[in-house]
Amino acid sequence: MTDRPNVLWIMADQLRFDYLSCYGHPHLHTPHIDALAERGVRFSNAYVQSPVCGPSRMSAYTGRYVRSHGSTWNGMPLRVGEPTLGDHLREAGARAVLVGKTHMVADAEGMAWLGIDPASEIGVRVSECGFEPFERDDGLHPDSPRQKWSDYDDYLVAHGYASDNPWEDFANSGKDASGELLSAWLLKNSRMPANVPEEHSETAYMTNRAMAFMEEATSDGRPWVCHLSYIKPHWPYIVPAPYHDMFDERHIVDPIRSEAERDTDHPLVRAYHEARVCKSFSRDHVREHVIPAYMGLIKQLDDNLGRLFAWMNETGLSENTIIAFTSDHGDYMGDHWMGDKDFYHEMAVKVPLIIADPRPAGNASRGTVSDALVEMIDLAPTFMTAVGCAPKPHVIEGRDLTPILHGHAGFSRHYVISEHDYHWSDMARTLEQPQEDARTTMIFDGRWKYIRCEGFRPVLFDLETDPHELVDLGASELPEHVEARERSAAALLEWATRHHTRITAKPELLVRQGKTSESGILIGFWDEAEYEEATGIPFDSLKPQGRP
Repeated sequence: MTDRPNVLWIMADQLRFDYLSCYGHPHLHTPHIDALAERGVRFSNAYVQSPVCGPSRMSAYTGRYVRSHGSTWNGMPLRVGEPTLGDHLREAGARAVLVGKTHMVADAEGMAWLGIDPASEIGVRVSECGFEPFERDDGLHPDSPRQKWSDYDDYLVAHGYASDNPWEDFANSGKDASGELLSAWLLKNSRMPANVPEEHSETAYMTNRAMAFMEEATSDGRPWVCHLSYIKPHWPYIVPAPYHDMFDERHIVDPIRSEAERDTDHPLVRAYHEARVCKSFSRDHVREHVIPAYMGLIKQLDDNLGRLFAWMNETGLSENTIIAFTSDHGDYMGDHWMGDKDFYHEMAVKVPLIIADPRPAGNASRGTVSDALVEMIDLAPTFMTAVGCAPKPHVIEGRDLTPILHGHAGFSRHYVISEHDYHWSDMARTLEQPQEDARTTMIFDGRWKYIRCEGFRPVLFDLETDPHELVDLGASELPEHVEARERSAAALLEWATRHHTRITAKPELLVRQGKTSESGILIGFWDEAEYEEATGIPFDSLKPQGRP
């Protein structure tokens, strides 16, 4: 045990908070994640800053809201110069290392403008969200070329799984009785076993790579934050045997939805319902094919985490490593007549968050549940504190969770924020919504969830009386609902107009700017006496040496 622990930051992609047994799922048992919660803090109100991979992750990696870092959707580069967690850690002599997915797109144009070689040490960091890429794996599409950033394809080929696209043909496809490959991109094939043994699957491979990094890092001496970022249970929904048939229709929880939701008068919500992915997941037979595979992927993840945690115990790493487990967003799975993510119901924007701090200071909160409103951007300042970084309130917008982890006062938040840019989507095309207006913002205070929809009326849910978010109160004229909308809109305006671009405003700079008179910048003084009375400094002391 040292004063500067390591941090293992585990992120599962598209994992719903309620598909873990410690969060209440009745059929999907995740004993290893549950055990992590028993030795740490489980957060029951953790929210991401966008219900989409890219912007959610860019917020997590910068500790800043989407409106601040500007990477509003997948494929939107994180601009050169945007400070990241890795930058802050390096200043304190710590490492930030990636094993897995980031969904980062490098600002190639910005690097070229500044003359930064993408292959240089600085260029690699800028291209990888500030991380040292021990191994990056963002997945592929069916027609993608061989991955340039990951060795997983080469690993598959080395183990006898060779093709032009091993990731697609083995890890993300099944095979019928005649030997024909069936792609998991087609939802009808989700229940098939993946065309690769479990021990060579992507989840198992990334677990092995995380252990390889930690083993290698033991001789380095510097504290590290390792971001182990699994690509599953994100689609394509397919899982290797024996996980492919562990679950069936008996284990599927009934969808959270009502017929009244389909009759909405809200143009944007109606356009969501008409989007292809939402229409697909609104069909029961689609849910019956996909959800058992989704559950199998989560069960496989839990088993691999059990293997990882056991190895960390054996090697002694558990004694000096904070473990944080979370997700970048959830998955609708047909709830509210929707599929994928992209909006703000709980199953999309609320995520699991468990943090276990092995240090004695964590004993006071071990095994507890915190209902504090927390955001994904809170992880960056928490990890920075753990490894000894100085606070950076002029850059970091998240709040340090250490007080909660150590069982004492000092953390509070009145609301959480999430944002979405849907300019790319079926919804924007249906509504003919211009790019600058195709955006929504959620503010949630623990009871009232208010969603500002540019060009349309807001959406409002009261989670106290309607915890399943089935009744939209955005057009209600009841005084309580009108007041809730007005209060939420005012809070959202206050948040939006805060300073959020002054990332160069270091505290010492602000102090220096407040001393303009002492530095000889004299504005508004009538004479020497007035100056000396206001500042307490002799006017003659401002004269440069040697001045008559």
